[in-house]
This record gives sequence, structure tokens and C-alpha cells, in this order.
Amino acid sequence: MTSHIELGVTGMTCTSCSSRVQRKLNKLDGVDAAVNYSTETATVEFDEASTTPEQLIDVVRTAGYDAFVMGDEEGGDEGASISEARDDEAERLKRTTIWAALVTVPVMLVSMVHGLQFPNWQWAAFAATTLVYFSAGSVFHRAALINLRHGATTMDTLITLGTTAAYVWSIVALFAERGPHEIYLESVCVVITFLLLGRWFETRAKGQSSAALRELLSMGAKDASVLRGDKEVRVPIAEVQVGDRFVVRPGEKIATDGRVVSGHSAIDASMLTGESVPVEVDEGANVTGATLNTSGRIVVEATRVGSETTLAQMGKLVKDAQSGKAPVERLVDRISRVFAPTIIAISVVALVGHLLVGNGVSEAFRAAVAVLIIACPCALGLATPTAILVGTGRGAQLGLLIKGPEMLESTRQVDTVVMDKTGTVTSGEMAVVDVVGRDDALRLAAAVEAGSEHPIARAIVKAAGDDVPETSGFTNEPGRGASATVEGHSVRVGRPSAELDGPLARAFREAERAGATPIAVEVDGHAEGMVAVRDTVKPDSARAVAKLRELGLTPHLLTGDNAGAARAVAEEVGIDPDNVTAGVLPEDKVRVVRELQEQGRHVAMVGDGVNDAAALAQADLGLAMGAGTDVAIEASDITLMQNTLMSATDAIRLSRRTLRTIKGNLFWAFAYNVVLVPVAAFGLLDPMLAGIAMALSSVFVVSNSLRLRGFNRAPY
Repeated sequence: MTSHIELGVTGMTCTSCSSRVQRKLNKLDGVDAAVNYSTETATVEFDEASTTPEQLIDVVRTAGYDAFVMGDEEGGDEGASISEARDDEAERLKRTTIWAALVTVPVMLVSMVHGLQFPNWQWAAFAATTLVYFSAGSVFHRAALINLRHGATTMDTLITLGTTAAYVWSIVALFAERGPHEIYLESVCVVITFLLLGRWFETRAKGQSSAALRELLSMGAKDASVLRGDKEVRVPIAEVQVGDRFVVRPGEKIATDGRVVSGHSAIDASMLTGESVPVEVDEGANVTGATLNTSGRIVVEATRVGSETTLAQMGKLVKDAQSGKAPVERLVDRISRVFAPTIIAISVVALVGHLLVGNGVSEAFRAAVAVLIIACPCALGLATPTAILVGTGRGAQLGLLIKGPEMLESTRQVDTVVMDKTGTVTSGEMAVVDVVGRDDALRLAAAVEAGSEHPIARAIVKAAGDDVPETSGFTNEPGRGASATVEGHSVRVGRPSAELDGPLARAFREAERAGATPIAVEVDGHAEGMVAVRDTVKPDSARAVAKLRELGLTPHLLTGDNAGAARAVAEEVGIDPDNVTAGVLPEDKVRVVRELQEQGRHVAMVGDGVNDAAALAQADLGLAMGAGTDVAIEASDITLMQNTLMSATDAIRLSRRTLRTIKGNLFWAFAYNVVLVPVAAFGLLDPMLAGIAMALSSVFVVSNSLRLRGFNRAPY
């Protein structure tokens, strides 16, 4: 019998680690495993007759990592353990980085500033460096040893190799009583401390999928008022069965997917469709779990429960989309695969070569060590984290929260941007856009709607201001409108009670064609006015769409709203009508994004609602509005705190510039090795000069990264 299990895997430091774990698991009989480095999880299908979960965990531990069975998905504990493990790791790295920095600063100052040097200062520096090397650096040394056991080299191998070379050479220089200028203890401390800082940042930024999934699943109702005979019984949501009938009162969430069997109400389904106007439902209408009942009492018969509900399927969409993302391989790791073994080989060749040509052991060793010191990956290790720290720090100042380095490559590659309409391109709030007919039509409509909390009513009352007369005899007609006596006249607001003609009829048609909701104002039984209400476009949306085009992106509009509203908004902001998709549900949004990707497009998605979460996760780059739902923010790569579409253009610009800075850093960090490693191998570079060159490369990388502090928003 085949079973499915989800494992949390901790201790992985790069994509080669996840590949190794996956290979080890798949060697077991009947096992099909997929390991995701970014989410630190392993999805495993296995044959219960030949393999147990305990054996799977043992295999992971044998490979040098740790694993545990993750929580039950329906119980809402999915990913809780892996999140706790990640938080513990981040806290440990934070503490280690802080104390390592406190030790490193005095070592660096006393080593580089002659005036601070005291008698036997080098022995004090040696003691401090030994502490940093063996304790703070153990996270890199341990990973390097694990990789060495499996015949692999990574960034950790380079760090251990370089710091060990500098440390060992410093010990030789100390005990041989060479000059202090040949001691490189400060290099050991600086390399380890800065790289710990980068590792801490990476750990904090990595793997938001479990939080997004828990946030999504927690949005559902926790219990329901189920009808048992003539009584209402409050039961946990897990006990609701298909066929049960439950009561939903105004202000309550609908417990699960079902069909209305009695009552009438307006359902706020914005978390599902993104549409800002509540949907009127009567007997026989289908409703979705976790949506909000805004007005009348209804009785619903459950048609889908548990993992079959729309909310659970949305959770699965988020999980599948995130698991399907191939983890972006670190640029430094790509270089390290070839760079580390090459440097080792060059060092050995230099040592043997000098001995073969008759040079002394000391000279041969000095040349070999010079190669290792000049190749110490300080600049390579600083290239990525410093640029990310400065770039993301500047982004935070501008309200652009970039979660980690994975999306940087995506910002360079994306050529298509898909935008949700409501709350992203538009404000998400209804507003009066047109009034036709008698001069006081808006005033009369506001008087009738003053007692309603419906979004359309609120928009009409807001547009009328303080000039709203008193009413009497208020009557509500569910699904059709409302009426009242205003200043001695019977006024009805809502759908027309009879067919319109003349200017009012034309105004109604034009409003509907423009995607607005037209409301008839009838006075004493005659239609005498029309008020059109629509979700309004944000002031900067048209400018943002133009800027996205300048960045080489093709804009698409994707919405759960009707086609008329979608076309009107697209025309207003400058999006091609052929690139508009309306009336879509969450799974349709994911499908549209996936279809664009299958066409060879690299897709960025901008959204704000729960209904956008799965599409944000599926896209190559997800950007969420800061005023949107937590699950959308967690599923995205970048959060736009200013809640404007123009911020999306700034985020893409900043991410691309940060990526260019990282690549520039890596080029120069690697280029100086290409030039100076041969020089060192031929014995023409003293280890002291090698240390200076290494330090200068680090200064250049940091200085280049600091230039990102000058990044500014595009002018509006």
C-alpha cells in the first residue's frame, strides 16, 4: 500500500544538500521523494510494506541532516515544526553573529592600527581568533565536512578552506616568530563574522510557505450552528458532515461549502473572487465556506467538507505552487563547485612544482598557502549578503519588503506582469462616478440608503455628504432595493421597477458597459434619476502601467469581477483589451499564470487578496499589496507597503539593480583570483600581500554594495 508523508528537513545549507537528500531517499525501494530546499520539506510517496517513516528519517540523518514528520494538514499544524526549527536556527545564528562581531572588531582594530598594538597583542588576537574559528565558524566547518564525506564542494567548503589556510599560516608565523605583518588572524574573524551575518539573513528570509498555508487554513470558521431536529447545536467544524444543515447569521462566516435551503442574504465573497460588491443569494444558491454573511439569516446544507472545500483546495493550490518552484541556486554555489576543487588542485600543484624544481620546503609551502589565502572566499562570500542587506534595507526605507535573494533573478527574467484588479489597480472601495436625472437624485438616494451598511449604500451616502434629509417608513426589498418616505415623497432606490426609456435608459446601458453598477431613483412611482457606482482606479495606476512597459513588461489584468468592469479599468490604465481576463476564481488565476509560463513567459503577479495567494505563489515573482491579506503577503516574494501599483515598478527596479550589484561583486571578486592565483602559484606573491589583496577585494565589494543606498523611487 502506497502512503504519502511530509518530512521537515533541517540543516541544509545549499541546493546541493537538498539534491543529496533526495537521491538518498529515492534509493530506497518503493520511494518517490521530492526535496524542496526553499521550504525545507520532503514530499515522499513510499510503500508501507518495504519502508517506514522511521527508516526515511534515518536515511536523512545518515546523510548528515535531521528530519521529522510534519503536522497533520487538516489540523492546521502543517509546517509548524519546521517553522519552529527555522526560528530556533535564526535565533542561534543571531546570537553567534553578535558575539563573533564583538570579538572580531577589537581583533581587526589591533591588527590593522599600529597605535593600538600593545606588547604580545598578537597572542591575545590569536586566542580571540581561535574562539571565533572553532566556535562561530563551526556552522561552516561542520557543513564542509558533511559535503566532503559525500565528495562535494560548496560555499561552506570554500569558507572552511580559506579560513583554515589563513589560521594555520598565522599559527606558523606566530610560533616561528615571523613579523606581525605575516599574521592574518583578522581575516579569519572578518570572513566568519560577515558570512554568519549573511547566513542569519538567509535563514530569516527563507521558506514562507508554511506560514502562508497556516494563515490560509485558519481563515475558515471554527464551528457551526447545526440543526439537530428543532434545535441548533454548536459543533466544531470537523464534525460537520455532508448533508448537515447549519444556520448562518449576519456577521458570521459560512462554515463550509453548501447550498442555501432557506433565507436571503448578501455574501461578501471578496476573499474568493476579489469582487468588492457582496453577492445576493436566495434559496438554491451555492455558497462557499469562509465567506462572510453580511445581512440576512440563512440556512445552508453542507455539500463539501474537510479537504474537499474550496478553502482547502486553495490551500492545496498554494502548497503545490510553492513546492513546484525549483529552488534558485545560489550564484556563489555555482562558482564554488568548480572554484574550490580548482584552487585546491592549484595549491597542490604549486607545492609539488616548487619542490620538483628544487625550491625549499618553506618556499613551496609559502606559495601553496599564498594560493589558498588569495583564494579565501571573503569577497565571494560578501558579494551576495552585503548587496542583499543594503538593497533590502533601502527597500524597507521605501516601503518595499524584499524577502530574500531568490526573487532577484526572477525580476531580471520577468517579461509579463499579471495584475489583480480590485485593491491593486483599483482602490477596492465603491464610489459614485455619475448622477443623471433630477438635481437632487443623489440626495434622495442617500436619504434612503443612510441606514444600510452595503458598500454601494455607503458610497452613495459618502458622496452626498452632510445634506441627507430625514426619512420614515423605511422598507427593504431583498435583492431589489429599498424605499422610504423622504420630505413627503415616496422614494425607492435599487433596480428599476419598470422598463426605462429615454436618457435614463441610455445612462443605464452606458454605466453597465463601463463596468459600473447603476441604481435607479424612483420618486412617487416614476424613475427620475440614476446613480452609477463603481470601484475607482487608483491615481497612480495608469502611470505605473506605463512604467512597467518601459521596464519591458507586458501588463495583463486578471479579475473575478465582471467583463464590463474589467474592460473599463483596462482602458483607463492603458492595458490591451486582449490581455484582460475577467470572471475568474482562484484556480483560474493559477491556470492563467501557468498558461503564460507554458508559453515561455516569465510572469510577475501583483495582488492583494486571499484569492490571489495561489497565483502569487505560482508566479515567478509575487508582489503583494501591504494592505492586503496576510496570506497573500506570505505567499509573495515582495510586499508593497505603500499599497500602490507604482511601488511594484520601484520594487522591480530595486531588485534588478541589487542583482546587477551582486553580479558585479561576484565578477570582481572572482576576477582578482583569476589574475592573482597564478601569480601566487609561481611564488611571486607573498602571503602578506595576498592577505592585503583579499582585504582590498572585500572593501571593494562592500563599497559597491553601499551604492544601493542611493536608490530612489521613480518620479510619479
